[in-house]
Amino acid sequence: MLRSPVDSLCCALFPAPCRLCGESLLRFSGIPVCDSCWKQLPEQSGWLCTICGETLGIQDFGASEVLRCRACRVATPPFERAVAHGLYQDTLRALLHLLKYDGMEPVADHLGGLLARQVLAIENLPPSMMVVPVPLFRGKRRQRGFNQAEALARSAVKAMRRARPDWTLTVATGVLERRRSTQSQAGLTPHQRRANLRGAFFAPAPAKIKGADILLVDDIYTTGATARACAQALRRAGARSVYVATVARAQRQEMIQPPVLPAMEVPMHEDVAFWDSGFVPAARGV
Repeated sequence: MLRSPVDSLCCALFPAPCRLCGESLLRFSGIPVCDSCWKQLPEQSGWLCTICGETLGIQDFGASEVLRCRACRVATPPFERAVAHGLYQDTLRALLHLLKYDGMEPVADHLGGLLARQVLAIENLPPSMMVVPVPLFRGKRRQRGFNQAEALARSAVKAMRRARPDWTLTVATGVLERRRSTQSQAGLTPHQRRANLRGAFFAPAPAKIKGADILLVDDIYTTGATARACAQALRRAGARSVYVATVARAQRQEMIQPPVLPAMEVPMHEDVAFWDSGFVPAARGV
């Protein structure tokens, strides 16, 4: 890698470790993450539900040509499609933690580009869209100082505008609000999540949404409870269609065999949802 003399000198005199792997950074950066870690962000692979993106097992395949998971066959979501870049694990999970919990907003610039790539791959996507970040309750917004979903949405829109200058994309904050503080979704089952979010989101100005095609942006898609609740509120306000895009996606198989994580990471049971009330995360390294 070619580096400027200033980079080389500063990194030699003031070496700083990567926040993810601990290796020394080769150049100055606003984000303390090495190039090697940035490259360890693979896309999801395998058969995925064509609506929500859930990993499909053998039992999920039916006679229909449209591949849908069991949940989407039982109750079609109020959104057209949900896409995500990669699995919520390892380096991607750690980067989202730097953004969400450590307040490193510049992380959103790179992750927003990954999110944009997934959105651009959606077939027949409307060329004119209102981009709506999933809102935080006002108390949580004040406490955190920013909304990570909004930071990702703005970065993704910048990347999409460069790729598709003919599209009309507008980041719209305030058209969707969280009307009450809710219990943390971490560790709740899908049923508990849906109950926790019931009535939490609403559109204060339906006239701004009526007839609009909307791209809903968030950092993580776990069971889909938040995406469904937000999309339902937007559709009730008159939105013509809702698409969902997140940086990461939690999958059932990843909950059964969680990856080995650094000792200081947030425990899995405090970080994601469980798919059934009897689930207990596997021990690390098992």
